[in-house]
Amino acid sequence: MICIIDYGMGNLKSVQKALSYIGAESKITSDKYDIESSKGVILPGVGAFPETMRNLKNKKLDLVLKEIVSKGIPLIGICLGMQLLFDTGEEIEHCNGLGLVHGNITKLHGNIKIPHMGWNSLTIEKECQILKGVQQNSYVYFVHSFYAKLKFKNNLNAYSFYGVEVPAVINEKNVYGTQFHPEKSGDVGIKMLKNFVELTIQQSAK
Repeated sequence: MICIIDYGMGNLKSVQKALSYIGAESKITSDKYDIESSKGVILPGVGAFPETMRNLKNKKLDLVLKEIVSKGIPLIGICLGMQLLFDTGEEIEHCNGLGLVHGNITKLHGNIKIPHMGWNSLTIEKECQILKGVQQNSYVYFVHSFYAKLKFKNNLNAYSFYGVEVPAVINEKNVYGTQFHPEKSGDVGIKMLKNFVELTIQQSAK
């Protein structure tokens, strides 16, 4: 069972629909015991960084997420969900994130239209489990106004260029993140979700 975190906002149903399409059993939940007994966890994201962090903390889901990561359960954050994995965010106000990946979330800048909305190509820097079988320069779908400034380069697996180099896929041990929406990214995104599901199966078999 893969748990999709319900914190009161986010693209929950579209993520669940994509998982159902590839035959993966999932549950939308905020229940601590469901999450801690899952094979893998997805943190989706639509909304603002500080409001979402408040929702997570009010439900004590921030503590649950840190606990499952410490146990080696795979976690993937999608879009805002990826941004929440970082130390801090600057959207609306300075706000602490989950601190599972080191760096800061800051506003996109340059001679560009904000938000960044639409298809953009991936430059793969370093392979990781969820990029297995994904081709260089594959296109994925973005909707965001903020991006991650990584503290450590080795957390970067793929980026897209939009005014700046935007970390698009990141990884720290059993924690993964995609700045884009794999559930809206056609066959490429479905492949990544399949890879994540396979990772959860492999991990639970250990």
